[in-house]
Amino acid sequence: MCRNIKTLHNFEPPATDAEIHASALQFVRKLSGFNKPSQANEAVFERAVAEVSDAARRLLTSLHTHSPARDRAVEAEKAKERSRLRFG
Repeated sequence: MCRNIKTLHNFEPPATDAEIHASALQFVRKLSGFNKPSQANEAVFERAVAEVSDAARRLLTSLHTHSPARDRAVEAEKAKERSRLRFG
């Protein structure tokens, strides 16, 4: 999995449209191998990002869990600590 794609389910506050779009963009970049598509491929690239964003949004609104929502600040702090331990 691409490390830049973050888990968006079960957070408080819920994932924003910008976060969903960013994850979709990373996913399409990974699949296509393009960081920035050529002009010939730009339209299909953007359409793919939009379709993946829509599918991700539908998925996130359809998922149910009994676990309490995670706090973004707490999770970010845990990630910083893991990074500090890993890279010093």
